[in-house]
Amino acid sequence: MTDAAAAPQSPAQKGRLELTLRALVLGCLLAVIFTAANTYLGLLVGLTFASAIPAAVISMAVLRAFRTSTIWENMTVQTVASVGGAMSSIIFVLPGLVMIGWWLEFPFWQSVAICILGGVLGVTFSIPLRRALVTNGGLPYPEGVAAAEVLKVGSRGAEQTESAVRENKSGLWIVVAGAVVSAGYALLVAGRVFAGEAAKFFKLPAALGGGATGMGFGMQFALLGAGHLIGLTVGLAQLFGLILAWAIAVPILTSPDTVAWLTAHGIPSIASTLPAGAPAEELAATVWSREVRFMGAGVIGVAAIWTLVKLAGPLIGGLTSALAANAKRAHGEVLERTEQDLPIKLVGAISVVCLIGIAGLLAWFAQSAPALAGSTPLLVIGGLVYVVLIGFAVAAICGYMAGLIGSSNSPVSGVGILAVVIASLLMLGVMAIAGVPADPSIIAFALIVTAVVFAVAVIANDNLQDLKTGQLVEATPWRQQVALIVGVGAGAIVIPLILNLLNQAFGFEGGPPAIVEGAKTLAAPQATLISALARGVIGGDLRWDLIGLGAVIGVIIIVLDAVVSRATKGRVKLPPLAVGIGFYLPAAVTTMLVIGAVCGWIYDKAVSSTRYADVARRMGVLLASGLIVGESLFGVFTAGVIVATRDDAPFAMLPEGSTWPAMLAGIIGFAVAVFGLYAWTRSRAQAV
Repeated sequence: MTDAAAAPQSPAQKGRLELTLRALVLGCLLAVIFTAANTYLGLLVGLTFASAIPAAVISMAVLRAFRTSTIWENMTVQTVASVGGAMSSIIFVLPGLVMIGWWLEFPFWQSVAICILGGVLGVTFSIPLRRALVTNGGLPYPEGVAAAEVLKVGSRGAEQTESAVRENKSGLWIVVAGAVVSAGYALLVAGRVFAGEAAKFFKLPAALGGGATGMGFGMQFALLGAGHLIGLTVGLAQLFGLILAWAIAVPILTSPDTVAWLTAHGIPSIASTLPAGAPAEELAATVWSREVRFMGAGVIGVAAIWTLVKLAGPLIGGLTSALAANAKRAHGEVLERTEQDLPIKLVGAISVVCLIGIAGLLAWFAQSAPALAGSTPLLVIGGLVYVVLIGFAVAAICGYMAGLIGSSNSPVSGVGILAVVIASLLMLGVMAIAGVPADPSIIAFALIVTAVVFAVAVIANDNLQDLKTGQLVEATPWRQQVALIVGVGAGAIVIPLILNLLNQAFGFEGGPPAIVEGAKTLAAPQATLISALARGVIGGDLRWDLIGLGAVIGVIIIVLDAVVSRATKGRVKLPPLAVGIGFYLPAAVTTMLVIGAVCGWIYDKAVSSTRYADVARRMGVLLASGLIVGESLFGVFTAGVIVATRDDAPFAMLPEGSTWPAMLAGIIGFAVAVFGLYAWTRSRAQAV
C-alpha cells in the first residue's frame, strides 16, 4: 500500500490540495522577498526574523482568489517562503571570504552551491529529528504554534467565520501599514531629517575606575519588530549580556589601573595601544569590538555545547524512531498520514548526493589554491567527515533551540562561531600532517566548510518550526519536506545577487572599497567575528584568554539559569545563548531589541484581559513582521539606487552636521509612530 492510501481521511480531507504548483510558485516569490529583507537586516545588525507568519497571511489573501484553496496549500506557501527567508542567515559566514580578501565579489555558482548543498542536508538531517523534537519533544515552538493559529483562523474552509475573514484582511493591512511606516521612517533617516541612532559615550569618575563606556539605541523599526518577536524573556537576557559587557567588562578593560596591571604582567591590552587621552567613544568601541565580543563568543560556545549535551537522549530516540518507522513501511504497515516522512532510504540517498556535491566543491577549491592542491584528498575527506558529524550536531542544537525560543531567537550565529573555531583547529592539524605553510587559502577553506555547516544549521533551525506548524494543521510531513527543499533553492539563488549589490553599494570591512567613496560599510557583526576567529586560530594570535574567560562566564550563567529556573518553577529563565548575543551585538542594537521586547510585552499585557486578546496578539506579531520587512526592503532598494547613481546619500534632504536637531526629531517621531501603530493595531483587532 502506498503513502497516498494511508490512514483514513475525513470528507474534508479527501482530494486535499497541498503540494500544488500555485502554492510552490507563490512560496518562491515570497521567499525571494523575505530573503532580500533578511539579508539586509542580517548584514546591518546581525539578526534575521522568521517569515512564516507574514508569509501565511499574504498566502491566504492571494489564494483566496481560488475557490479550491485549502489550509494545506497555505501551509506549503508558508513553508517555502519561510525556509527561503531562513536561508539568508548564510550571510553570517559568506562575507568573511570577502573580508579576508579571498573573494572580491560573491561568485554566483559557488555561493549557490554552498547554500543548496548545505541547505538540503539541513532538510535531510532534520527529518530524523522530527519525532524526537516536534512530536515527542514537548517543546513550545512559539512561532510554529503562532503560525498554525494564523492558518487555522484565516484559511478557507467550512469552519471559517465572517470574523475570520475580517481578521485575515485586517492582518494583511497591518503588515502593509507596518512596512510602509518602517520604510517611510528609514527614508527620513536616509534624508537626514531624523537621526538613525542616539548614543552617548563618556568616561567614568576616577572613583569608579576612570574607564570608558557608553549607551544608546538605534531608532530602527526593524529592530523594534525583532524585539517584539523575541519576547521579554530573551530580551531581558540580552539586556543582562549588555550590562555585563558595557557596564562591567568595557569599563574595567578601559580603566587606567586595569591597563597598567595588564601591561605589567605581559597580558595584551587593546586599550594600551590607543593614544593617551583617546575619546571615550574610540576607547570603549575599540575595546568592545576587539576584546569583549570574544568573551561573548566564549559564552555562546559553552552554551551551544551544553545544549548538545542535553540533546543526546532525544537525538538517539529520534533516529531510533525514524528507523522503526521505515521498518514498518517496508513490511507493508500503513502509517498515519501525519507520520509519513520521506522514506529514510530516500533521505539517505539525497544526503549522499549532497555529500558528493560538497566533495566536488571542496576538491575544486583545494585544486584552485596552490598551497592546498597537494593535500586535496585529505582536505576533502576531512571536510566531509566534519560536515556530517558537526552538521548533524548543529542541526540538532538549532532545532532544539528553535523549539525552545523560536527560529528568530535561535542563536545560529553562536553555532557558527563554534563551528569555525573547530574547523580552523582541524585545518591546523592538516597543516601539521601535510606540511602546508600558513596561507590565506587555509583560512578560506575553513570558512567554506563552515559555510556549508552553517547552511545545515539555519535550515534545520527553520525546518522543525515549520514541521511543528504542519503537525498542528495536520499537514503531510513528506510533502512539507519536499516544499522545504524547493524553498532552499529559491533562497539560494537570490542570496549572491543581493550580496553583490550590497557589496558594491556599501562594502565590507577588509573587502574591496564601495563604488562610492565614503559609503558607510555594512557592520556584518557575525561575519566579522567569524572571519576574525578563523584568522586568529590559524594565524596563532587568537585571544584564547578572552574566549576562555567568556566560557567561564558562560558556565556561571548556565548554573545561574538552572538555579533561577528551579527557584521560580520555570517562570523566570536566563537563556545563556541570549546573554552571549547581548555581549557581542552593538549596544545600540541590543538596547532597541530590549525596547521592542518590552513594547511587545506591554501590548500583550494590555490586551490580555480583552475579549479579542488572541486576535490582538496575532496582529501584534504581524505588525512586528511588517516593520522588519519594510525597513529591510528599503535598505536593499537604497543599495540599488546607490549602485545606479554612484551617490552614497541619494535621498539626502538636509546637509550633514545637524546631529542634535535630527536626533531629537528622530526620538520624538519614533516614539509617536510606535505608540500610534500599536494603538491602531489594537483598534483593528477590536473591530474583528
